[in-house]
Amino acid sequence: MTEMTRRERILRASYKERADKLPFFHNWRHLQTGWAERECRNRGMGISWARPSYVVKIHDVDITEQRLEVDGQTVYRRTYSTPLGSVYLDERREPGTGEWHGMRSWRDVTPWQTERLIKGPEDYPVVKYIVEHTEYVPDYFPIEQAKDWLGEEGIVMDIHPHQPMQTLMIDWIGSEGGRFFIHHAKYPDLVEDLCQAIAKSREPLYEIAAKSPADIIWCGDNIDGVLVNPRLFEKYFMPEYEKMAKVFHEHGKLLAVHMDGRVGVLKDLIARTPIDIIEALHPPPMGDLPIGEALSLWQDKVIWVGFPGSVYSLGPEATKKHALNLLREVVPGERLCIAMSTENIVSNENLLMLTSVLEKAELPLTQEKIDQIERSLA
Repeated sequence: MTEMTRRERILRASYKERADKLPFFHNWRHLQTGWAERECRNRGMGISWARPSYVVKIHDVDITEQRLEVDGQTVYRRTYSTPLGSVYLDERREPGTGEWHGMRSWRDVTPWQTERLIKGPEDYPVVKYIVEHTEYVPDYFPIEQAKDWLGEEGIVMDIHPHQPMQTLMIDWIGSEGGRFFIHHAKYPDLVEDLCQAIAKSREPLYEIAAKSPADIIWCGDNIDGVLVNPRLFEKYFMPEYEKMAKVFHEHGKLLAVHMDGRVGVLKDLIARTPIDIIEALHPPPMGDLPIGEALSLWQDKVIWVGFPGSVYSLGPEATKKHALNLLREVVPGERLCIAMSTENIVSNENLLMLTSVLEKAELPLTQEKIDQIERSLA
């Protein structure tokens, strides 16, 4: 039988079909192009690439950016000026930001906000004005280009922003010091109204994505049950996933959601969603939901596992041991892909070790096959 390509393996697993081997890939945004990466790709590692299918146009809003010194630190202040007033955010950027992958620094760190766009109740009308004057325009070139470059070496996904309430929690209000929860308690009508405005503004975006050349639409929600409690998840997140999935499924697309946090308290609610792919699930030691339990509970879903950075920090031998234990827990290995990392750069040594395990993971997995892999690496 002809060996499957990396892309075929990822898609087979993602559509709940059996591949010839367990698909494993590295996310482009963390990929260290060089000798180790080339060797791992030659031995079966694929690439996952996320690009948008749209451009954003904000009408009747002036946007300026300044480089400032605040409390002895360099920040970049982006100001949005509207007829209703102005709002701004401050952002810190490590060296290399904008010169490497995905707006990350040389150390693979994304910019972080030191001042949020929404600071008090007076900011909500201004931000709502911005939302209501935001237009999403189709632009499929980035995905078409990436697919042409990547070929059969992996998968290109259509990347989407955080869904409406998560946009407030993570991006515009922030959760540090309980900020979002304070706002939600003190200004519930303002939070609710803005959330609904964001949801309405995003509806055209779903239609754009549904017609994109990508097979998978990726919502980078960073779900964690400590931040997104079950009540919030059921009220705000599940209806939005229903809305997204309805449009995507009508066009044969899959919906993947980034759930890299502690999702044990959400596991039963997640089971009720129409999400196709639980992307970046981190089992213990970083997460709190064992992979075997997740596969058993979410039988209509595919899981893309994020290999834990805490294990990588212990070195190649710990990486090998964890990878073998992971394989033993997921027998026969269906409805599963392995991401080499969803958050950080992986050292050459760890990347090679994990590849040494996964390149031999022929499906269906059995305990005997896994024992053979372990003996081959002794």
